[in-house]
Amino acid sequence: MTQTAAATETTTPFLIGDAMTGGYGSGADILHACTIAVNPGEIAVIVGPNGAGKSTSMKAVFGMLNLREGHVMLDGADISHLTPQARVAAGMGFVPQTSNIFTSMTVEENLEMGAFIRKDDFRTTMEQVYDLFPILREKRKQAAGELSGGQRQQVAVGRALMTQPKVLMLDEPTAGVSPIVMDELFDRIIEVSRTGIPILMVEQNARQALEIADRGYVLVQGRNAYTGTGKELLADPEVRKSFLGG
Repeated sequence: MTQTAAATETTTPFLIGDAMTGGYGSGADILHACTIAVNPGEIAVIVGPNGAGKSTSMKAVFGMLNLREGHVMLDGADISHLTPQARVAAGMGFVPQTSNIFTSMTVEENLEMGAFIRKDDFRTTMEQVYDLFPILREKRKQAAGELSGGQRQQVAVGRALMTQPKVLMLDEPTAGVSPIVMDELFDRIIEVSRTGIPILMVEQNARQALEIADRGYVLVQGRNAYTGTGKELLADPEVRKSFLGG
């Protein structure tokens, strides 16, 4: 189930953090030769136990920690040396788990902030975001801090989409929301992926995330433990027993 060397050599994924080893500052390594990747139109999910390095692997792809080994490629270009800000300009949209909206600003102002790097007319993109998240159109003049948890997450994702990213990265987008809201957010994420934008997502709700995943990565202690399609991982007896509750 783990990718073969031949498979990874013949086609380079659109986004790949390849054989990443590193940690924060001068601290101990958290990631150990960890590889995660995603292609256009795909949803790739990173799952695993607490402390497995899931969010760290995504932050490494986004340039938020030091890599001692490995590299990050986006659309054929090596971006390992770029700052997170420069990676946004290169086409990365990143939605952190917490502090991901401006609570005192309106929904519309939050979306406008997402277009800060653009010099063109972004109103068409805003309409696309409103079409994707109709509740945001309804509440566009309301302070984002007054919204429910699920609606706030829609604002955060919408703001990232305002940059017209080449790839969208979501760090635990369903954390702290009800099962009904989680299902709705996953539906919206599927809709985004159908526009062709690759989505890389860290999720605690492993079973539900793998059900919508084109590819999945199970990390254990900062290493790749299992890699495959969502269906393959859901059907794997070892994955089911160890990570999905049987």
